[in-house]
Amino acid sequence: MDNTFTDNTDQVLSLLGEANASRINNLKLSISLAQKALTLSRKMEDKALTGKSLNQLALYHMILGDYKKCLETAEEAIVYFKELDDERGVADAKYSIAGIYYKTDNYHLALIHLVNCIATYRKFGDHYNEARTHKSLGTIYEFFGDHRNAISSYENTIELAKKAGDLNIESNAYNPLSGIYLKQNEVKKAFTIVERAIAMKQGTGDTRGLAFSIYARGKAYFKMNRFVEAEQDFKESLRIHLEMGEILGTGMAYLKMAALYMETGRTDEAKNTLNTALAFANTHNIMIIKFKCSYRLYLIYKQENDMVMALQNLEQYLTTKESVINTQTLKIIENYEHITKMESFEKEAKLQKEKADIIEKKEIAERSAKVKQDFLSTMSHEIRTPLNAVITITSLLKDKSDPEDQQLLSSLKFASNNLLLIINDILDFNKLETGKVNLDVRSVNFVNLLENIYRTYDSMAKEKGLKLNLNVGSGIAENYELDGTKISQILGNLISNAIKYTDYGHVNFNITKIKDDQSSDWLRFNIVDTGPGIPESYFSEMFESFSQPKSITTRKHGGSGLGLAIVKKLVELHDSRVQFISVMNKGSEFYFDLQLKRSVAPIKSPTKRSDELKNKTILLAEDNMINAMVARKLLSNWGIISEHAKDGLEAVKKANEKEFDFILMDIHMPEMNGYDATSSIRNSVNPNQNTPIFALTADITAEHEEEYTTSFNGFLRKPIEIDKLYEALTTVNL
Repeated sequence: MDNTFTDNTDQVLSLLGEANASRINNLKLSISLAQKALTLSRKMEDKALTGKSLNQLALYHMILGDYKKCLETAEEAIVYFKELDDERGVADAKYSIAGIYYKTDNYHLALIHLVNCIATYRKFGDHYNEARTHKSLGTIYEFFGDHRNAISSYENTIELAKKAGDLNIESNAYNPLSGIYLKQNEVKKAFTIVERAIAMKQGTGDTRGLAFSIYARGKAYFKMNRFVEAEQDFKESLRIHLEMGEILGTGMAYLKMAALYMETGRTDEAKNTLNTALAFANTHNIMIIKFKCSYRLYLIYKQENDMVMALQNLEQYLTTKESVINTQTLKIIENYEHITKMESFEKEAKLQKEKADIIEKKEIAERSAKVKQDFLSTMSHEIRTPLNAVITITSLLKDKSDPEDQQLLSSLKFASNNLLLIINDILDFNKLETGKVNLDVRSVNFVNLLENIYRTYDSMAKEKGLKLNLNVGSGIAENYELDGTKISQILGNLISNAIKYTDYGHVNFNITKIKDDQSSDWLRFNIVDTGPGIPESYFSEMFESFSQPKSITTRKHGGSGLGLAIVKKLVELHDSRVQFISVMNKGSEFYFDLQLKRSVAPIKSPTKRSDELKNKTILLAEDNMINAMVARKLLSNWGIISEHAKDGLEAVKKANEKEFDFILMDIHMPEMNGYDATSSIRNSVNPNQNTPIFALTADITAEHEEEYTTSFNGFLRKPIEIDKLYEALTTVNL
């Protein structure tokens, strides 16, 4: 009996070893062998071998693009490995699941899984698996446009692969690394490493990997305008991908071939290739290939002046892209590119404008207004919602990570916070444009406010080797009646601009009293830098939206181009105006005057929250499971007992069943939105007809829907502003 068991164990391990060896040139055989191993493992009732077999199957299904089967097998594997307390087995399964996430555009979920995998593999000194995990991390950073960290991840992959003695993993990192070098116009460097990758693949016999390396070399040839060699490589790559059943690689090869045909004026071949790619993408439901094909077809038909087909493909592009955007993270990625890379943002705006031009004279003004409103609503909800999870979960992970992992998480958190700041700039600008911003004046400790602003930007200045000086003049009161948030926004934009455009010297942040009366002081705020100065030709457009001086702006400066436009409008909201003096090669000064009423010291909020919310009950309506988890964790810290509803229908059902002390209602949910759910609760007989209901939403346009606003006790923003949420719950009349 023991001999039989040993023989069966050896057979399973042999099958799995053969399956692993076959995956570089015959994935279907790998799946067949791994399935046999799984069947035999189940028959033996060996949990370790069953989990191992499931893990390999999950990996093969992930590579082939069968994500449903991959997820099913990986999750079943995790159950076995958790029972066995096998951390490495769990990590292997999570690696496959991460592959599904980033291949289906859920990059933030992929990153969370991959960071956990790296910690486990490092713990066990597993260089091979740590290397391939870093390779996947590089892919995610590359999609975020964070080339610095992408390169770092790929270099880590190469170093670890060398330690593991695995040429395939090493060469896998050279392919995307060459793509980044091409984007940076380092063509020779890109070509050298991709040739090295091809040699390695040929040496190891990795046919599937060879196709990706040949494709990467084709891109290098394309960049060098060596179109004949590029076409040969794309065709060879396509042939291998089709033979191997590599879905995403096939779609990528079709797209690059079409781009080459367009570049060389072979329009008919480009159209045929794109239509073939579309059919392939439809068969395999590769959404990103679909909308890229539609966009290229739109460009071709527009160039041919076939406006009917151009409009048809543009509509298809926008519709398909919106379908892709229904996944949270691609919204982050695409809008990250739209906002942090202004050329991409302008390109999208141009597409919308061209669409309006094509359908001309069909209520353009009305349609444009609706597009703008829809865009703002979508942007605020669909980006801020996942950012709420990304920022919070990154913070939670960072507390549990080792220093090396913290560097990765810090990069993600910085990118997320930077994106949130730029989004807020755009949304605030829209509210200022429509006159929906008022000053929230209250007694503020002015000196503390100035010191907090100084501390916020001092580290930014130090990173550039600059000195930031805060100079508070004599006679300035300690407390004034003012809107601290708006003042911080004005000064923050001016100071960050000064630091951003100054490479040597200092930035002075000065406040002086210029006159007073019995109750008020007139204060002058000025920010002086030793930067390059602003060309006189730019003075007239200085405060226009999306405007930056081209002669001094480089990609390193970044930004949305809205900072000074927002400053201008916020200063005008205070019945003042911002002015400037600038001398080329000497520096610039921005200044404005405000009349502020002196006040007594503001009442300080208690540093520790009381237990007044303990044992209160909340119904939380939230369709995003990660955000629901984050919110419930926060509420539990205050002693609140929460119950979750995944959509508006379930919220109405639960509201009919029992009484709650509060209801927190998301606005954009499936089945029934938050507006309709709240209306139903308010207008029907149920235990919560008069319960305080707060909208907890990432859509900044929600509070302006006058038809619904009276149903809510207030509107709270996502990402969650913890103090405002607590204040709302403790001050509402129960």
